[in-house]
Amino acid sequence: MTDDDIRRLRESVGTLLNLEMAGTDEMIGIAEAIRPDCITLVPERREEITTEGGLDVVGQLRHLESVAKRAIRAGIRLSFFIAPDEDQLAASRELGAEQIELHTGEYCNCYGNCRGSQQSRELERLAHAAKFGKSIGLSVAAGHGLTRFNVPPIAAIPEIEELNIGHAVIADAVMMGLDAAVRSMREAVDRGVAMRN
Repeated sequence: MTDDDIRRLRESVGTLLNLEMAGTDEMIGIAEAIRPDCITLVPERREEITTEGGLDVVGQLRHLESVAKRAIRAGIRLSFFIAPDEDQLAASRELGAEQIELHTGEYCNCYGNCRGSQQSRELERLAHAAKFGKSIGLSVAAGHGLTRFNVPPIAAIPEIEELNIGHAVIADAVMMGLDAAVRSMREAVDRGVAMRN
């Protein structure tokens, strides 16, 4: 994606424009110029095809502080993509985040591959982190590796307001078409939300 692509998106997206990006001076400069509604800071290494693991906000607090201040000064909602860990949530809030996205990769890797107790532990970690995040004033999102098969238990967590799912929908669309893939994912999410009561 080029800077021009992002500009065109800013001009045409009528809903929420959220840039997932590294917390670098170059990237925050682009965000300041484009003015997305939200930025989600993610860990980024050149060799990765996709983000693996959450951003270590605690370990990078000093570095991320200037990026966070610039986003807030520009009126851009700040979010961090982090592991379901209280220290990471608290550090995110301390830097001025309004939202966090919980990394669901450990749960997704475990789903169908682990014994029930380990899968339950990963789900409980996510539920606990979501509850803690909400209690300290954060909006809670979740994502990474979610599919129509493993998403219902995540959608059932009451504090999770947003699910970020892309790859699985497009992968399903190859076999069933985009319309059916989106509908199938929506039905899975709705099943999870129905489990909240």
